[in-house]
Amino acid sequence: MESITNKVAYLKGYADALDLLKSGDEGKIILKLIDVVEEMAKALEDVIDAHDELDAKVDEIDEDLADVEEAVFEDEDDDEDDEDDDEEYEYDEDDGYFEIECPNCHEDVLVDFDLLDDEHGIVCPNCNQEIELEFDCDCDDDDCNCKDDDKE
Repeated sequence: MESITNKVAYLKGYADALDLLKSGDEGKIILKLIDVVEEMAKALEDVIDAHDELDAKVDEIDEDLADVEEAVFEDEDDDEDDEDDDEEYEYDEDDGYFEIECPNCHEDVLVDFDLLDDEHGIVCPNCNQEIELEFDCDCDDDDCNCKDDDKE
């Protein structure tokens, strides 16, 4: 940009040295054109400075956005890895776990069968609401407590 403003300043100095005002109407027009070119060079310089400031701000925003994207998509990648881990291991009753759907948030909840008793309910880890369970025992096991419960 310096070269344009320097060139305009050179033209203005050269025109003053030639004393174009004495050369008549053509000289006056040339001096007016040089003034217009000088104003245009200053305006162009202002536009370039504003553009450089905006460019720096866009670079800052781009860096901030990259940090946000990394944080957001990194969390999603971790969640996908967790889901893959859950799919690799299937829970069943032989492991002492069973899966139920929470009636409040409708998410699947794994329950340890050994931790169930009459005094403590199950609290959903997703919505923190208590889940009421009702059991109907169809077993033929003589040692099962459910037959004693039916007698009472």
